[in-house]
Amino acid sequence: MAQEEQSKWSNAGSKGKMCCRAEAIKVSCVGFCGVSNKINDTAWTVEEQYFNTTLSLADKGVLSAGEHNFPFQFLLPASAPTSFEGPFGKVLHQVKAVIDTPRFSKDYKCNKIFYVLCPLNLNDIPDIEQPNTMSVTKKFSYKLVKSGNVILTATSDLKGYIVGQVIQLRTDIENKSGRDTGAVVASLLQKVAYKSKRWIYDLRTIAEVEGSGVKAWKHAEWKEQILVPALPQSILQGCSLIHIDYYIQVSLKSPEVSVTLPIYIGNIAVNRVPLSPSRSVQHLPSAVVPSAPPEEEEAASGYHPMDNVLIPTKSHSQQQPFSYAPGLSFQEADSEQTGSPNHPTLCLSTGATVPYYAEGNVVPVPTASSLILPPEYSTWGYPYEAPPSYEQSCSSANSSISNGN
Repeated sequence: MAQEEQSKWSNAGSKGKMCCRAEAIKVSCVGFCGVSNKINDTAWTVEEQYFNTTLSLADKGVLSAGEHNFPFQFLLPASAPTSFEGPFGKVLHQVKAVIDTPRFSKDYKCNKIFYVLCPLNLNDIPDIEQPNTMSVTKKFSYKLVKSGNVILTATSDLKGYIVGQVIQLRTDIENKSGRDTGAVVASLLQKVAYKSKRWIYDLRTIAEVEGSGVKAWKHAEWKEQILVPALPQSILQGCSLIHIDYYIQVSLKSPEVSVTLPIYIGNIAVNRVPLSPSRSVQHLPSAVVPSAPPEEEEAASGYHPMDNVLIPTKSHSQQQPFSYAPGLSFQEADSEQTGSPNHPTLCLSTGATVPYYAEGNVVPVPTASSLILPPEYSTWGYPYEAPPSYEQSCSSANSSISNGN
């Protein structure tokens, strides 16, 4: 969807009687992505441009001392991707203004960065409302001559979430061995891939929760939840140089085994009430049918039934009650509702970040760049009224400038 951006640029003359000779006054609107091989380096190795339009606000003339305002407007193309800032690349949108002066004189320039949001509707992703399940079996040896296996199964209630939503996570561990396992850890991971001369990957742990290990010959169940903090959306539509992916990884420290659930993070929530862990995994057996241990174990200690236990949580990177902005918290009763809890108006993500703009009554967190925030889209009707075409916008702007002269 195309969006309009309107601003003003002013030139203040000196307080004396001096004037400024101008060859032209121009303003341009630019959107591009730049990627570098070095961290925090703006000497881009690879670039791609999304739009670059220039308007001439005034022709050759003299600017008398004082302040002069030149209103202008640009219509952004629908293909403009969401703004993004990362250690190896950026999707940047900005307005630049310049006064071209005669030869040997200094040109006057200024620029302003603005933020673009192209919302990701999770409902456009197939099967997004379905539970996400993965299982793996790990065979291992211990005490030199003995062996056993562990079955690790992880299930999330949905395949996609928005900022402020709670991920309901259930983990089942079957320890079919005579040795206790190490601790179980669930992590929310962010992977950002930058396409330069080679692919550069930035992998970060956004949130992490740890549970106790599982005793020998036990079937354990672990229910946990992770709040999605302010994060960039999964797909930067229109950008081919930066790819953002999210995963839930559940792993055992000993024996080393893990499962990974790919998820999406978007801006428009799934149109249904998320299933609770007990409902979302109805296909999983509530009780495990006892099975015989490996032959080595059976000869030594005979048959061992599998007892069902619950795993307690040892530590959580997101303290209860869940909160990711000053004065913002969620009630436990809301954890199974799609309903939208209050989001912060503007905050930064834990990993590679851009500001996230949403509803809420909290104090915004300053960003690294000076940004012009988008309007309050949540108060608009939907669907939005179709904007004029890109050509119509430019011709309208040129016409208004001509009439002004």
